[in-house]
Amino acid sequence: MSTGISANRLELLQIADAVAREKSIEKEIVIEAIEEAIQKAARTRYGSEHDIRVHIDPKTGETTITRVVTVIDDAPRVDPESGELIEVNEYAERRLSEALATDNDAVIGKTYTEILPPFEFGRVQTQMARQVVTGKVREAERERQFEEFKDRVGEIVNGVAKRVEYGNVVVDLGRGEGIMRRDQSIPREAFQVGDRVRAYIYDVRRETKGPQIMLSRAHGGFMAKLFAQEVPEVYDGVIEIRAVARDPGSRAKMAVVSNDSSIDPVGACVGMRGSRVQAVVAELQGEKIDIIQWNGDEATFLVNALAPAEVTKVVMDEEDERVEVVVPDEQLSLAIGRRGQNVRLASQLTGWQIDIMTESQESERRQREFAERTALFQEALDVDEVIAQLLVTEGFATVEDVAYVEPDEIAVIEGFDEDTAEEIQARARDFLDKEAAEYDAKRRALGVEDDLLNVDGVTLPMAVALGEGDVKSVEDLAGLVPDDLRGYYENKAGERVRVPGVLDSFTLSPEDAEALIMRARVAAGWIEPDPEVEGGEDEVAEEDPMDEARAVFGDGAPRHGG
Repeated sequence: MSTGISANRLELLQIADAVAREKSIEKEIVIEAIEEAIQKAARTRYGSEHDIRVHIDPKTGETTITRVVTVIDDAPRVDPESGELIEVNEYAERRLSEALATDNDAVIGKTYTEILPPFEFGRVQTQMARQVVTGKVREAERERQFEEFKDRVGEIVNGVAKRVEYGNVVVDLGRGEGIMRRDQSIPREAFQVGDRVRAYIYDVRRETKGPQIMLSRAHGGFMAKLFAQEVPEVYDGVIEIRAVARDPGSRAKMAVVSNDSSIDPVGACVGMRGSRVQAVVAELQGEKIDIIQWNGDEATFLVNALAPAEVTKVVMDEEDERVEVVVPDEQLSLAIGRRGQNVRLASQLTGWQIDIMTESQESERRQREFAERTALFQEALDVDEVIAQLLVTEGFATVEDVAYVEPDEIAVIEGFDEDTAEEIQARARDFLDKEAAEYDAKRRALGVEDDLLNVDGVTLPMAVALGEGDVKSVEDLAGLVPDDLRGYYENKAGERVRVPGVLDSFTLSPEDAEALIMRARVAAGWIEPDPEVEGGEDEVAEEDPMDEARAVFGDGAPRHGG
């Protein structure tokens, strides 16, 4: 059975209306799709070389098919990509000189139209038209879905499970479909077709197969939004949820802060007899929730995050975002949690890598460091244990500390005098000279070029470390990035693993590492020196007694802290 375009005009508009309502798209888009379908069918009938255009009046439904001929310039046209001449399409184009022969008003771009008679759709043309209309409508529907949901990221939506495939749930959201992947659902939670699903939109992606509305019940934002629905103070913005860390279906930590000093944020979220938090726990399949007071002081926040464990000491390394936490011996298992859950969630919540040790472990470490430094001074300075222990007790950590401080700082130690201080410093400098010679010999054996030592900031120990890392020339150093020197973290199998850098043991800051590489690039001639950095060389700086040590062992040598 064939379909004619001369069919009932009102019926055509009614069909466009019905499709537009069903797919929630504009009626004009459906009419444009029908126009394109008729146009393709007409080109099949009359020839694809013709410029055929179709217009459907949106009020009357009257369909007009026209063939258009356009006036073009007489000059030859060249394809900009291939460089080949473009032939004149005699069915759709007419040169200006030819047009002027019959029309004195002809100009480039003028069009001549010819109305074509209606025709019956054959089977092939009907199928083609159906495909064009279906494709256009589907494309419009997808665009409508994307525009509707792209601004709803961060919302909770309700839907019905439409399909369940290998643990992934396709959810009917009414005006669109969302996908909740298996890793975004709560463990041990199984949905069947027809079940009501409450989920969080965490992403909306535009893809070739249509917009992908990504749903989650495991996302931290889902829990935060549930609290916003249960706690009026959160919904109104009086209480802010600053961070959420979850082990879906098992345990979670949430950091809250109040903008009103008269309102307790933790108490408000818990509710009377736990009514508010229990409503969220029920939705999350019994997930235990620790509600924690957020604090602008990171050390205090870390202590709060490790609750219910007690913390006695916090040592923070801001450069590596790593923190060492000391807890009483009997609190170790509580601080770590079952399978490391408590410390893992606290780390996610605060953004710091947390290392936990007991008070006895910290005491052992302090004793070990004391013994190691004592042994170092005994060997390097050729002194007895008592003198070495006195130096360590006064805060001297390295031989450089002893060699290049003011002699008075050693002479004031109980039992020492100026002569003793001078002798100890002389021995320290002799030791450092010998060590420097050994480093230099090792550097040469590794094949590290002399020019590398001329780069400001590169010390002999650094040169040896660089050589061991196969960085042997100024160009080798210039080609690195700061992470190559300092080390970095990467995720392997879900774990955050540290990859050591070439100069890992020198604890360079990111700025120091970058500056070192930039100086190497200047020395290599890759870039011009920065005049602001290079300026001021003529100024005479006050002589620093530590300069000699830094020239050999670098600026990163620990200072005397006594």
